[in-house]
Amino acid sequence: MEHLEFEEFYRGSRDVCLRAVVAATGDRQLAEDLVAEAFTRAWMSWRKVSLHPSPRAWIVRVALNTRVSWWRRRRNEVALTDREVVEPAEAGVDPALLLALRRLPRRQREVVALRVFLDLDTDTVARTLGIAPGTVSAHLSRAVAALRGDLATSDSQEGRR
Repeated sequence: MEHLEFEEFYRGSRDVCLRAVVAATGDRQLAEDLVAEAFTRAWMSWRKVSLHPSPRAWIVRVALNTRVSWWRRRRNEVALTDREVVEPAEAGVDPALLLALRRLPRRQREVVALRVFLDLDTDTVARTLGIAPGTVSAHLSRAVAALRGDLATSDSQEGRR
């Protein structure tokens, strides 16, 4: 029974969680790895995760925390080749929006990913990120203003071409 419940959760949540993590990281390949790791951890602790008020938020938070852990371990490594660039259109997110999201500070990207892409309420986002609800609102407001400005500039430049 537990297996079927998790399988249903995975099928219904994978794509939306992936889009949220892509929005937060700006990197499709990295997001796929992070989401896979988060779902693996969820499976291993499914009894606990299934009781979480928002298991999707748990997945995204674990994915983003995993990114930080990986970065800390790898920050002293030297890349031997250039990294392959992933086209934004492949991420399932509008390319102009994804590029604008990449310009936002990390916490604003996380708030947008959880609040907009996962459609979580402010209190759930605050609990997930460990910040106050007012801070979530402030980050979201700043992010929306920055995105609106970026996308308006992008649209006007496209119109001139």
